[in-house]
Amino acid sequence: MTANIAVFLLRLSWFVLTVLTFFVVYKLLLEQVFDGSREVLSLFAIWALSAYIVIPRIHRILSQYYLPNYFVGRARSSEGLLSDPINLAFFGSEKQIHKAMTKAGWSIADPTTVKTASRAAYCSFMHKSYPNAPVGKMFLFTRIQDFTYEQEVNGSPNERHHVRFWKVPHNWRLPGGHEADWLAAATYDTHVGIKLATGQIDHYIHEDVDDERDYILKSLKKTKLIKDIETIEHFTDAFHDRNN
Repeated sequence: MTANIAVFLLRLSWFVLTVLTFFVVYKLLLEQVFDGSREVLSLFAIWALSAYIVIPRIHRILSQYYLPNYFVGRARSSEGLLSDPINLAFFGSEKQIHKAMTKAGWSIADPTTVKTASRAAYCSFMHKSYPNAPVGKMFLFTRIQDFTYEQEVNGSPNERHHVRFWKVPHNWRLPGGHEADWLAAATYDTHVGIKLATGQIDHYIHEDVDDERDYILKSLKKTKLIKDIETIEHFTDAFHDRNN
């Protein structure tokens, strides 16, 4: 009990320190806006600070208390928010997964680095092709996806099919006792926009994730590398939401 109180007080102190620090920064930036000096740059700095540092930090702290730490059929964003639904499970080795996805016409996403992220932003803005554009980090089993495959649409990374894969922990089972070697989240990016939850520039996904799941299975069936397909009904009843 004492240890829990100590952890709580430590987190609370960090939270208070963070709030005070950002209060000072905001105050300095807003003073420049109100006195007319560097107005545009200050407003941009306020948005960037809010969207990419302050709001994500608040979400990461608060989501530890109102979201469960067990599997609910959803991946989490880097801000700790519930995100893409888990709608596929696979048996097989990593090598077999790569072989099947490649043969089905999918491209593996590049790792996210400053270089690849800059290229993706440029290609999105200029509507240029980047079939291996990096994708955002999603978390399942408290770790990011092992790899992601995608298919570009209309010659731009703004719109694309993609599916993230996570290796399942040893002896872990899906609700209902079902086994799997890999879990995956298949979604379809429709466009780039401002996310309401964070204010960040990001992709929006199509709300009908079942269609995307079926699209991927259809492409894999053509490879003749998939032996059997089974549908598990209602294994993620909790935490349903509208996908954006």
